Formats: sequence, C-alpha cells, structure tokens
Amino acid sequence: MREILDEVERWREAGEKVVVATVVATRRSAPRPVGTSLAVSESGKMCGSVSGGCVESDVVEHAMAVMQSGEAKLLSYGITDEMAWGVGLPCGGEIDVFVEPVE
Repeated sequence: MREILDEVERWREAGEKVVVATVVATRRSAPRPVGTSLAVSESGKMCGSVSGGCVESDVVEHAMAVMQSGEAKLLSYGITDEMAWGVGLPCGGEIDVFVEPVE
C-alpha cells in the first residue's frame, strides 16, 4: 500500500476520485501478498498491482463501478492447479480483493 500513497495523494489533490483495491486474503499460490494494492483514478490512471496482471482489468472495471456507487465490494479470483497448467501458469491459487473508495 505504501508504494501507491504518493500517487493517490497527487490524484486526490488534483480533485480526482480514487478507488483502492487491496489483496486481503490468499490461498495456495498467489502472485502478490496480502496488503498489496492497486489504485485507480477517476480519469483511469492506475498505480500498483494486485495480481501481476492476471486480474487487473476486471478489478479496474469493478473499481470504476465502486467509484460511481460509493459502495465497497469484495472480489474473489481463483484457478485450480489443473486449470493453471492448461493456460501455461505454474500453479493455481486464489485471492480476495477488497475494493473501496478513498475518502
């Protein structure tokens, strides 16, 4: 989370709404640890990562919806080990991502 704070502050000072998505749980293998965050600005700027690129586009879509509604949401993503091998990944895993507006 610390690595995105400066950018979030700049966006907020510029008058933009900001949403932060944070990994709150992992099961089995996960590309990013708990606490890792992705910030999304109202103009579509992004900073940070929750999965190294695997689910970011979906998280950004949810972040924009959270920005509009003002209501936080919990997202869950996962893939089995068997499915992972089929798409060229070394292992499966699951992450939960909490998406919330920055006030």
